[in-house]
Amino acid sequence: MRRGILAVMDEGASYTVDDYVRVEEGSSLKHEFYDGQIRAMSGGTPEHARLPVSLAFQLTAQLAGKPCVVYSSDLRVRIGATGLITYPDLSVYCDSPTADSEDKLAQLNPTVLFEVTSTSSETYDRGGKFEHYKLIPTLREYVIVSHREHVIEVHRRADDGTWSLADRGGEGENVRLVSIGCVIDVSAVYRHPAARPT
Repeated sequence: MRRGILAVMDEGASYTVDDYVRVEEGSSLKHEFYDGQIRAMSGGTPEHARLPVSLAFQLTAQLAGKPCVVYSSDLRVRIGATGLITYPDLSVYCDSPTADSEDKLAQLNPTVLFEVTSTSSETYDRGGKFEHYKLIPTLREYVIVSHREHVIEVHRRADDGTWSLADRGGEGENVRLVSIGCVIDVSAVYRHPAARPT
C-alpha cells in the first residue's frame, strides 16, 4: 500500500499509458502515473495497512443488500480530466465500475474515495491529489483518515459542484457518508483488535 511517491523511472523521459500498464503488469510494487511520469508508491506502516481494513469492515456490513460495493487499494482509479492514475486506499462504487479505455484495470466512476494519510503523503492527499479527485464527475465524497490523530474528515460535493468539509469526527464520534447511507464509528476504526476493552 502506497505512502509516499518516489520517482523511479528516468526523470527526463516521458511515458505513455501503455508503458505504465506494462510496468504494473510486471511489478510487485504499485505505481502512480501522471503527465508522462511513472512513480513508485512506497509501502506503509502496519497501522496504515490496518485502517482501511477496519473501514472496509464497517462499510461492507452496512452496504449489504445495497448496490454499492467496497474495493481495496488494489483497484486503481483514473481521473479522466487530468490523466492521473493512482490507487486510493479504499473506494466505493455504486454503479458497476467503468474501465478506462487505455488502462482496462483503472476505473473512472467511484462514488466515495478514501485516503489514509502518512507523514510523506498528507500534503498530497489534502492538496494535489484532492484537486485531481474533485474532477471525477461521479465522486460525491472524499474521506481523509488521519495518521496523526484519531480523526476522520468527510469532504462532500454539493449540488452546485462545490466541495466543503461536511463532517469531522474524533474519538467517540461518528461521521456520516450521505452518498452511500453509511455511518463510520471513528473509535472502532482506530481501535486495535488486540486492545483490551476499557
